[in-house]
Amino acid sequence: MKTQVAIIGAGPSGLLLGQLLSQQGIDNVIIENRSAEYVLSRIRAGVLEAGTVELLREAGAGARMDREGHPHGGFAFSFDGRLERIDVHALTGKNVMVYGQTEVTRDLMDARTAAGSTTYYEAQDVQPHDFYSDKPRITFVHEGQENTLECAYIAGCDGYHGVARKSVPADAIKTLERVYPFGWLGVLSQTPPVTDELIYANHERGFALCSMRNPTLSRYYVQCTTDDKVENWSDQRFWDELRTRLPADVAADLVTGPTIEKSIAPLRSFVAEPMTFGRLFLVGDAAHIVPPTGAKGLNLAVSDVAVLYQILRGVLLDGRTELVARYSEVCLRRIWKAERFSWWMTSLLHKFSEDPFSQRMQLAELDYYTSSVAGRTTIAENYIGLPIESID
Repeated sequence: MKTQVAIIGAGPSGLLLGQLLSQQGIDNVIIENRSAEYVLSRIRAGVLEAGTVELLREAGAGARMDREGHPHGGFAFSFDGRLERIDVHALTGKNVMVYGQTEVTRDLMDARTAAGSTTYYEAQDVQPHDFYSDKPRITFVHEGQENTLECAYIAGCDGYHGVARKSVPADAIKTLERVYPFGWLGVLSQTPPVTDELIYANHERGFALCSMRNPTLSRYYVQCTTDDKVENWSDQRFWDELRTRLPADVAADLVTGPTIEKSIAPLRSFVAEPMTFGRLFLVGDAAHIVPPTGAKGLNLAVSDVAVLYQILRGVLLDGRTELVARYSEVCLRRIWKAERFSWWMTSLLHKFSEDPFSQRMQLAELDYYTSSVAGRTTIAENYIGLPIESID
């Protein structure tokens, strides 16, 4: 088998890259080790930056998002008994879009099916080879048959635990990481959101987040310890704790009910450098992880896709092979800025210790940033998404 671009991973970044390439007539094959149903079952982020929204539209996968998504012009910080709104639209002229990652993935799957592009789900023993040569290939087993896929370039869109990064020689890659001493307990409930926009809460008992998927489906989180267990949290305990961490007037409006899904996620910051190895590119979570504070994970993966798409289009359609060397440099500039914002939001809103000085410093920083036009603008610019650099 032969293709121009082999993509490992059928999550949103792999699917989006494949769709953009297909629109340009660039042949691509996606290889995924899970089933399509499993990929769709993963509960992930639901806040899309303005740049992500535009790229989905460009890929021909934005129609349902535009019909069913919910544009948000701002969000709020809750701290010290106050609720301070950041008017993102007024400060940047743009909105974010609340639209679940599962729905993004479904739309991209449908678009790929309509385009007639090839995807191998439930592929086993996936392994990239010879990516430092001009004839890279991927071997895998599908439905009991051994396959070799020859290609010009490989995009590793297979996540933090995937094979793409693990295939890189250890002396060719450097990783940088910070693991946070807490996790997020998250629940999904068939209840109306407590407010029309997201609330990020700093409280003496720990962080909380009020988010949503749509007007009848809410997503809530509370900070918990890294060794906590879902079994320790009854629905009643969760709702009581969430109410405690919100301002009294917001808590009074909280509608509770049975939870559909409940899980605990650890928090970490992680970056791999570089992101290009011969003809293998690392994309999204294969190269970087951000804590979910600030909603950058999916959006950062999409910005990698935007850059790689520009490069592959230039290389494969116009013969501009010199562009390959720019991928890491361009992506990492934006990645580290997004890592900084996610780290800053995490540091600002979570309880790290019982130290009263540290807690007062958090409150002072929140008060300063929300009381200053410059501070609110800085937050809004980062929240809406920094510009994606053009290769040309």
